[in-house]
Amino acid sequence: MKRIMLIDDEPNVLFALQRVLERAFSGQDVSVESHASPLAALGRCQYIRYEVVISDYRMPGMDGVTLLKAIRALQPDSIRLMLSATTDFDAAMAAVNQAEVHRYLVKPWSRDELVDTVREALERYDRLLEDRLLADEKRAERGSITSEDKERRRLEAESPGITRVKWGPGGELLLDDD
Repeated sequence: MKRIMLIDDEPNVLFALQRVLERAFSGQDVSVESHASPLAALGRCQYIRYEVVISDYRMPGMDGVTLLKAIRALQPDSIRLMLSATTDFDAAMAAVNQAEVHRYLVKPWSRDELVDTVREALERYDRLLEDRLLADEKRAERGSITSEDKERRRLEAESPGITRVKWGPGGELLLDDD
């Protein structure tokens, strides 16, 4: 299943985005999830893989660039998109240079442009993942990574955080407080 995450502090915008994307990808194996809180979205990214993440730029508590930078650290393969009413050149530059945003979409968005951009982002994700898997296969053949490392990378790409285990001083497994 492909997953798309939407983050915007305006409920009406989230509802409209989700409705457009769910209709566009109806009947396909695509799930659209929305969050009004950047912190809640970031928390989900610790455990759930998202192929595409679309964030608003201006939100209370955390701007979109900061959020997408943090998501990039957790899920470097996700395709990040910025959606904003601002046409501030510095904001766009920060999004591209710091958060490695693939596209910057301006509100109000065009339905067709939004759907085409998300479709392209999903295809880009598939190509990047395929390239990474092929590269890991070659590295394993050359002996530059072990088969265990290759499998760990595959599992981590599939389920972020699955290979990060916290151990206590006595060797016990520690669970998150979340």
